[in-house]
Amino acid sequence: MAKSGAASITVSWHGSISEIDREQWDALALPLAVPILEWEWLRLLEVSGSISRRTGWQPAHLAIRSGPELVAAAALYLKSHSAGEFVFDGPWAEAAQGLGAPYYPKLVGMSPVTPVAGYRFLIAQGRDEASLTARMVEEIDRLCRRLGLGGSSFLFAAPEWKALPEALGYVSWTHQGFAWLNPGLGSFADYLALFDKNQRRNIRRERAKMESQGITVRVYLGEEVPRSYYTLYARHNARFGPWGAKYLNRAFFEALADSYRHRLLFVAAYREAEGEGFAPARVPTGQGRFPEKPPLAMAFLLTKGDQLYGRYWGSSEPVDSLHFNACFYSPIEWSIAHGIRRFDPGIGAEHKLRRGFRAVPFYSLHRFNDRRLQGLLEAAIGEINGLEQEQIEALNRALPLAVKIG
Repeated sequence: MAKSGAASITVSWHGSISEIDREQWDALALPLAVPILEWEWLRLLEVSGSISRRTGWQPAHLAIRSGPELVAAAALYLKSHSAGEFVFDGPWAEAAQGLGAPYYPKLVGMSPVTPVAGYRFLIAQGRDEASLTARMVEEIDRLCRRLGLGGSSFLFAAPEWKALPEALGYVSWTHQGFAWLNPGLGSFADYLALFDKNQRRNIRRERAKMESQGITVRVYLGEEVPRSYYTLYARHNARFGPWGAKYLNRAFFEALADSYRHRLLFVAAYREAEGEGFAPARVPTGQGRFPEKPPLAMAFLLTKGDQLYGRYWGSSEPVDSLHFNACFYSPIEWSIAHGIRRFDPGIGAEHKLRRGFRAVPFYSLHRFNDRRLQGLLEAAIGEINGLEQEQIEALNRALPLAVKIG
C-alpha cells in the first residue's frame, strides 16, 4: 500500500479489496442501486482467482481517508487487455498502435466482467463530491504518469454521475443496451396487454411451449439458491469457443451461495420427471429449497431494492423457447410481483425488443494520455454518439407495442 497526502487526508492504493475495511467500504456502496460495487462481490471475484493479475485484472483500488474515516473510494483495475469490459474499444487501441502511442496497460474503473450500468466513485454522504472526485482524478492521473499507462476509463458509468468526470476532461462514449422498465404493472396479463396482437399471441405460444414439452420453470432466491452454477455457465460458454465469455471460475459461483446469496435469484427449468411434485410453471415467487437433482437449465440474476440484473444463462441441451421463459418471462413476472422498477437483462441481441425491452443508452468515460489519441477521440465522439443515439431511437420505433413510442 502506497500513501501520500497532507494534514488529515490520506490517499492510498490497494492491491486487494481485502486491504480495505468491509464496513467502511460498504457504508459508501450499500446506498447505491447496484449490488456489484459492494465489498463482498468484489472480494469474491478476487479471492476466487477470477480477477487477478494473472487474468489481466490487477486490482488497484483507490481510497481516501479523513483521519480513520473512509470518505471516498473507487474500484479500479490495471488492465493488460480489453476482454471482459463489453465496451469494445478495439478501434481506439488500433488508432493508438498507428500513432505509436501507448494503450496498454490502462486503468479501468468498473465491476469486473459485469456490464451493469451504475459505476461511480464511492463518496461518503455529506462530503463534497465534486472536490473529492477531482482529488481522486488527480491521484489517478499521477498513477498513470508514474506507471506509463495509456489512460484511464470508467465503464458502464451511472448516468447521474458521469457529468463529474466529464467536467474533469473525460469524454463520454454512448453505447446501446437494453432495459425493461416497469410502468407499474399489476400482473403478467398487464404486461401482455402492452404488445400488439401478433406479439401477444407469440408470447403466449412461447409460454405454452413449456407445458407442451413437459418443462416446469421455478424461481429461487436467498436461502433457496443452489451452491453451484458453474457447470451450466461453463457449458454455455464452451458453445462459443474463442468467442465465449468465460471469465469466472467454479470457486466464485460456489462462494456466492455461501456469502452473497441475499442478492441472488435463479430461474431453473426441469422436465416433469425431474420436477415431480413441484408447483406449476410460472409461479412468480421463491418456492423453497433448491432440489439436489440438477436442472435442465438455469438463469442467474442479481437483485437489489427495485432493480433486477440478468447476468448468466446455461442449459444442458437446447429446448424450444426455454431461453425466453427462463431469462425474460419468468424474471419479468417475478419483477411485477415484487415491485421491481427496472430489469437489465444484460448484453445481448435485438430479440429482446420482442419481449418488451427498450433500447437504452449506456455510457463509458475515457481519457487517453497521448494528446494525439485524445484529440482523435474528442473530434470523432460527437458523430459516434449521434449515430448510436439514432440506432437507439430506431430500435425503439420497432418495438411491437400496442401503442408505439417516439
